[in-house]
Amino acid sequence: MTALFALATSLLWGLADFGGGLLTRRIPALTVVVASQVLAVLVLGAIVLATGAWTEAGPRLWYAVGAGIVGPAAMLAFYKALALGPMGVVSPLGSLGVAVPVSAGLLLGDRPGALQFAGIGVAVLGVVLAGGPELRGAPVQRRAVLLTLVAAFGFGSVMALIAEASTTLTGLFLALFVQRVTNVLVGGGALYASVRRGGRTLPEGGPGVVRAALPALAFVGLADVAANGTYAVAAQQGPVALAAVLASLYPVVTAFAAFAVLKERLRSIQAVGALLALGGTVLLVAA
Repeated sequence: MTALFALATSLLWGLADFGGGLLTRRIPALTVVVASQVLAVLVLGAIVLATGAWTEAGPRLWYAVGAGIVGPAAMLAFYKALALGPMGVVSPLGSLGVAVPVSAGLLLGDRPGALQFAGIGVAVLGVVLAGGPELRGAPVQRRAVLLTLVAAFGFGSVMALIAEASTTLTGLFLALFVQRVTNVLVGGGALYASVRRGGRTLPEGGPGVVRAALPALAFVGLADVAANGTYAVAAQQGPVALAAVLASLYPVVTAFAAFAVLKERLRSIQAVGALLALGGTVLLVAA
């Protein structure tokens, strides 16, 4: 079941990233982040009320608060790194955040076998290559690399934190709600600061563009929430290292979605990466 939930996580995160990427072509990135999370908060709030999940409030919710603070900060660092580019270097480096939950799992007592270690190595290499790293071209700014590594650490920390935020299903609903409320507060603060510096909150087409995009924004927000939930379940049911690596296959999903929907051609290195990622998945599941 760990592998099934972790693979569901990679599918949901991959589709959420693809949808978010499309939306940011028309709407400012911070607005996409905040709006999608607000919609997710509304849905999760209804679920918390319907299930009585608020009764499971406890000290573990601080993990959810931590994930809610780190997540937007990591995303902001990632967006800034992408602006400095090149994307073919930034995107693969961002996927290295899987090292955080894997290391946490090892410290907590996970002891993968030889076949699983091989699967982890092959899958992580495949994920990096699936991002289409640029092996030639202009030198990368040191600041872009630093921001990307900060973002990767943040993404990995969110995975580690949310896995510790609850022990029951209803408790997980509450933890995800708290995480998203924190996301909105942090992201809203960043959006306000951006406006004070002269940044835009609305696209050139005005509020109508955002209203028309509400279904897509809701999908992105809810897919991201669902991915956090399935990852938490996967990490609780089996080895954290296994769950983390399988969940981190989402760049492969994003690349294939771009190929299927936008007709973007996969570069040779991306195709090799996708095959390696799938091969590593087989090793991990078979072990």
